[in-house]
Amino acid sequence: MTAKTSLSTPNKIAIALVVAATLAALAATVFINRTNAASQATAAEAAEVVREDSHRLSTAKDEKAVLVEFLDFECESCLAAYPFIEELRAKHADNLTVVSRYFPLPGHSNALTAAVAVEAAAQQGKFEDMYHRMYETQTEWSHTPESRAGTFRGYAKDLGLDMAAYDAAVADPATTARVETDKNDGLGLGVSGTPTFFLDGEQISPSTLQEFEQLIDAAVSK
Repeated sequence: MTAKTSLSTPNKIAIALVVAATLAALAATVFINRTNAASQATAAEAAEVVREDSHRLSTAKDEKAVLVEFLDFECESCLAAYPFIEELRAKHADNLTVVSRYFPLPGHSNALTAAVAVEAAAQQGKFEDMYHRMYETQTEWSHTPESRAGTFRGYAKDLGLDMAAYDAAVADPATTARVETDKNDGLGLGVSGTPTFFLDGEQISPSTLQEFEQLIDAAVSK
């Protein structure tokens, strides 16, 4: 016969502690997962496609449609879309409002710096001017780990901005927070790359420029 082995009291206590710790860890994991899911759901619910302070490149007098772009000034695809967006603005100036929102991507070293520079210019009424300058010069400053803050400051000076006010805005955490508000809205709306477009509140993913234009034509003709 095999003798039964009984656990000593210290061993029983050790096993009980291990079980308790395991159960606590599992409970914590479940809590964290539920908290993260709840936070993501809350962020999605709070996200807005357009906010009252969103930057409008064009404001249509007889607005029939609103096109919103989440963009990254260092993004090559955004640069490729830039002239087409300008064409849409000109063609539908009376009926199409065009809104730009920041969405700097972490893989672009100067994307956030560029967005902050544009936002600092916006505080002096020069959003559109700096917006154009960023795209017109993107190939000169993009895709380098070196900070281009000095380059962007030069653009601000060329635009005739009050440089003391510009420098203060760039250094102000509230300016970066304004950029992050746009990005957080984008994340809440499911934006993961740039450019991402929303037409009248709904995300669109046209596969060709012709399809894109057809969507706009239909929206402004309703």
